[in-house]
Amino acid sequence: MGESNAKFISIEGIARRYPRREGGATTIFEDLWLQVARGEFVCIIGHSGCGKTSVLNILAGLETPSDGAVIVDGQAIFGPSLDRAVIFQGHALLPWRSVLGNVAYAVSSRWRKAGRAEVEERSRRFIDLVGLKGSEQKKPAELSGGMRQRVGIARALAIEPKILLMDEPFSALDALTRGTLQDEVRRICTSTGQTVVMITHDVDEAIYLADKIVLMTNGPEAMVAEVVENPLPRDRARDSIHRHQDYYTVRNHLVDFLVSRSRTFRDEKPAGYDPRRPPLMRLGATAEVAAAEAEAGNTIRFPAAANGRD
Repeated sequence: MGESNAKFISIEGIARRYPRREGGATTIFEDLWLQVARGEFVCIIGHSGCGKTSVLNILAGLETPSDGAVIVDGQAIFGPSLDRAVIFQGHALLPWRSVLGNVAYAVSSRWRKAGRAEVEERSRRFIDLVGLKGSEQKKPAELSGGMRQRVGIARALAIEPKILLMDEPFSALDALTRGTLQDEVRRICTSTGQTVVMITHDVDEAIYLADKIVLMTNGPEAMVAEVVENPLPRDRARDSIHRHQDYYTVRNHLVDFLVSRSRTFRDEKPAGYDPRRPPLMRLGATAEVAAAEAEAGNTIRFPAAANGRD
């Protein structure tokens, strides 16, 4: 992978501070560095107050960092852009517009010179992609929560953004709907090669969706503790993911971080820790062990983590 692709998104030393009434400022995070490659699906996990949403808003251009910069595809971010689509926790649909009208509004904003027929054709294609064919003329009030969120996903994808930013988009949904939408997002993003940065509190959601999982320490003064490389194959399936030999290795590592290390990491940083290059953690069985197990006919193994630093 070329360097430009490896650094498709480059977060470079950003900070977010808020003034206090009594004077001074509260530092949510500072000197935060992170790189995302083109086509990667990255999830950011951390407790409330660590600045996850602020990071996403800075990526979207909705907030300005107190320090540092964000570079996307070689260009610094100075405000919102249709190259970066955001899917929020709420669907944020226009209630007076139909499903087709909501998606078409975004499409016509992206391609202002496109004719009505072209806008409608593109809009219908993405409505169909998220499984809402036949509901084009319904208003948001006529849709379930999951269907509304599907419209939001269709609207975001229809403008063909360079980056899809998602702020816990499934957190308000019931478990069955949430799982269905996770499946849809994974299918679409895998087939289109979409670059995604997503915030979540759900460890299992991160393991199922992400190529890499960014672990943030508790705020204030939060930091990126490490980046976990997901060892599960990209063609993972919901009904079998828990049978993969590395699933519980990764899950236990993430849970352990959230339960304990997220609170203590800042004061107990490992020797050689450099915020400009957070450790890249590779967890799971070695290739030799996996091959030996396959030969022996074993299908499930929960190995101790074998951590490597890039």
